[in-house]
Amino acid sequence: METVEMNSVSLKRPRSEDDVANTDKIKRHKILEKSEAGNDSEQSIETVTEQPEDSKNEIIPNEEGEEQEEEELEDSDEDGDAESFADMMKHGLTESDVGITKFVSSHKGFSGILKERYSDFVVHEIGKDGRVSHLDDFSVPVDDEDPSEETFTVLSDEDKQRLEELQLFKNKETSVAIEVIEDTKEKRTIIHQAVKSLFPGLETKTEDRDGKKYIIAYHAAGKKALANPRKHSWPKSRGSYCHFVLYKENKDTMDAINVLSKFLRVKPNIFSYMGTKDKRAITVQEIAVLRITAQRLAHLNKCLMNFKLGNFSYKNHPLKLGELQGNHFTVVLRNITGTDDQIEQAMHSLREIGFINYYGMQRFGTTAVPTYQIGRAILQNNWNEVMDLILKPRPGAEKGYLVKCREEWAKTKDPAAALKKLPVKRCVEGQLLRGLLKYGMKNIISAFGIIPRNNRLMYIHSYQSYVWNNMVSKRIEEYGLRAVPGDLILKGATAVHIEEGDVDNYTIHDVVMPLPGFDVIYPKHKIGEAYKEMLIADNLDINNMRHKIRDYSLSGAYRKIIIRPQNVNWEVVAYDDPKIPLFTTDLDKLEGKPLPVLPIDGKFRALKMEFSLPPSTYATMAIREVLKMDTSIKNQTQLNTTWLR
Repeated sequence: METVEMNSVSLKRPRSEDDVANTDKIKRHKILEKSEAGNDSEQSIETVTEQPEDSKNEIIPNEEGEEQEEEELEDSDEDGDAESFADMMKHGLTESDVGITKFVSSHKGFSGILKERYSDFVVHEIGKDGRVSHLDDFSVPVDDEDPSEETFTVLSDEDKQRLEELQLFKNKETSVAIEVIEDTKEKRTIIHQAVKSLFPGLETKTEDRDGKKYIIAYHAAGKKALANPRKHSWPKSRGSYCHFVLYKENKDTMDAINVLSKFLRVKPNIFSYMGTKDKRAITVQEIAVLRITAQRLAHLNKCLMNFKLGNFSYKNHPLKLGELQGNHFTVVLRNITGTDDQIEQAMHSLREIGFINYYGMQRFGTTAVPTYQIGRAILQNNWNEVMDLILKPRPGAEKGYLVKCREEWAKTKDPAAALKKLPVKRCVEGQLLRGLLKYGMKNIISAFGIIPRNNRLMYIHSYQSYVWNNMVSKRIEEYGLRAVPGDLILKGATAVHIEEGDVDNYTIHDVVMPLPGFDVIYPKHKIGEAYKEMLIADNLDINNMRHKIRDYSLSGAYRKIIIRPQNVNWEVVAYDDPKIPLFTTDLDKLEGKPLPVLPIDGKFRALKMEFSLPPSTYATMAIREVLKMDTSIKNQTQLNTTWLR
């Protein structure tokens, strides 16, 4: 699963003789895509936004270690359009910049369009028990303790607004009075239930005022009540956590959690999950939430766009990050140019050999300052460089307000002045500037510490990934696709070297390579020395990866160099309309939508592929191996632009 920054870009090759016959068809297809496909085919560049650690919108990395974006701001009109998208992206990274240079298969590559529509990329989570998550049941578990359906409609919008302001301490009122218009005991009971279930932390009582009955809502336990759902109102016989399947379209997981928590009026931290999923995709995953009823959750299906919740159950445990076997992908590559033989060779190779387990391009950022450079400066303890890399002006694709912020910083070195240029302060630049304002320019370490821990660690993990990619490319160039003496394999959780006499007992699929750190060992051949030389060139000591700030000490880890996907299947289909879906989703099946009838001999061809991957692997790297193409935004954007000229 990826948070793929490469949104709706063609994976196209420079034209060969075999491609010439397809040129006119591809041009027509791209022009049609540009004129008809609408928002689904827009190019976009996403910047990672960070948040304070006390923010309700906590950011955490997904299972590939990528940080998720809490809020995507629209560019303002004043941002200007001086440079084309392709011109701006010429400052970005290519695969070779981050060590991605090798392929394992021998077939000839071909062109295709990845994520022309977000619905062309579907991710189903695989739980620790091996079960693939599917949304196939909207029913709610029957529970006598649940409030009636009227609970959700008895309060007026004005009442809900006043109660929310009371709950969140947004006004000076200490209580809210709700008049009971139709005064019956049953009606009062429903209002009591509605307030307590919809606004955790509030208590209610009934009062007579001037001969009229009022329900009075008030705070029971101060500000802590909001963070701690009401314990006494939850039946003892029911599991404390409601587990459900979340189906979402074109939203990342943290965005979805933030929306759900807003509608439920609870803190996002009462939700738990095993991994975050793509934004530009349809994804299906399990979520758990503390003491929110299935009934309340199911009610959200009536008012939320791009989300569906179902498969509800009550359990006694939350979910934990990383507790999954992986993800199952269904991917459509549209407008492919490969022959049937090329496609068969490519897919057989993917199934039998696999792909190099590179860290994908999204690990390294999309701007002219890669995240690994900031990580390297942190490890070097060069804090002025860290500050400079984050805040200095940079060429390329960025939102207008960030450009102005950087220009102000370069001109004045005044955190307050630069901060004024940011409409939203939760981006990493805003966090660092706030830190500099608070701690001063001579205490950059503390200023940088204001950025949430997960996002700070993203930088040094990016540097580890950069080293790993480069070393794996060297390893494959030097020794090919066979295990050799001196390679590393895992026995349990322990890495050991392959000895000369044992080499025939292992294949390339057993070999692991280390992410640099103080608790790993290195290969006993040329690549071990290459690690040392690369770190020396970066002014780092491979034998001393501990940092004086504990958070930035790298213990290291091991990662398989070749991944062989499981459950690999594929099919080539013909189609005429670039906008029609080419397979049915879980939601389509629940709603009884039939798959569109496809022509036998359509104008275009698409490759539908399915495969399962373990956590911390990148589907884009599997697709790269099939197409034999550079997956960077820089490369794809320029190829697209050239293609249409």
